[in-house]
Amino acid sequence: MVRRCRSGDGAAWEEIVQTYSRRIYNLAYRFTSRADAAEDLTQDVFIRIYRSLEQYDPKQGDLQNWLMRLARNLIIDDYRKRQRTPHDSHAEDLADHTYHLRAGSSSVQREMERRELGAQVQSGIDKLSADLRTCVILRDIEELSYQEIVDLLRIPEGTVKSRINRGRIELAKILRRMKVVAVSEV
Repeated sequence: MVRRCRSGDGAAWEEIVQTYSRRIYNLAYRFTSRADAAEDLTQDVFIRIYRSLEQYDPKQGDLQNWLMRLARNLIIDDYRKRQRTPHDSHAEDLADHTYHLRAGSSSVQREMERRELGAQVQSGIDKLSADLRTCVILRDIEELSYQEIVDLLRIPEGTVKSRINRGRIELAKILRRMKVVAVSEV
């Protein structure tokens, strides 16, 4: 497929975009917490991927791993840049948050509750420090191994494990203070 893209086959490129855009968008959203920013970042990632297709070497791994590694690097770089010039849109007091989800019988209601719970958890993730947030997202959402996170962030494995553990503990505290109650607990 990459060979076809390199030779100018638009259908092959379209297939790559359709196959991976949702996963890249989801990762971008986890780091930006805004749909518009995630869409822009996803588009930027695909532009960079297209420009980098000549660098892809199938001997070094499959296309999915190469694409996602490139996407993660670009998204994390963007995240770090934004952290240098922070604009705190989440400065509200945690004590003001109270969320309760009720179990519903309809699948539509369950889907709405699932989305609301996801938004609440994302709000909690947004409140983590940049270092903890990055490690928690990469491990628990992107499901990277410790070694993959070490390689990506270029920090010692002990630091990665510590940040993941501290991030999980801090996220649990934040969610408790926000009074987030999962559907299964109601």
